[in-house]
Amino acid sequence: MIIPTTTALYCLFIAVMLPYLLAGGSVYFRIKQFGSVNVNQPRAQAGQLEGPGARIVAAQLNAWEALLVFAAALFIANIMGVDAKTINLASAMFISARVLHALFYIAGQAPLRSLSFIVAFGSCLWLFIAALF
Repeated sequence: MIIPTTTALYCLFIAVMLPYLLAGGSVYFRIKQFGSVNVNQPRAQAGQLEGPGARIVAAQLNAWEALLVFAAALFIANIMGVDAKTINLASAMFISARVLHALFYIAGQAPLRSLSFIVAFGSCLWLFIAALF
């Protein structure tokens, strides 16, 4: 029986959307701190955010970095013929950990944020290792 990697594709879609959702979430903090969003210099304004606003921007940047690693791991696992159950499970672990990572980042929960980072990165390593052996 062939198991499709549909779960992994949904997880990839969520991973792609996560940085955009976090960017959208930063709008609230920009308006709260500055009264408006500076559409002419959004990155300069983001650099001036403090507290949760600064953390949501940092979570967004980290989400972009994690997306690259996950996409590469998913691609390699698929072309190397890793079984779909492994790909789906690792993908579900990755996206669950990454969503929690963003929430912990915004909330300022550094130990939990670090733990969720390790779980997400570990799931990518799992895919790479599964592709090698």
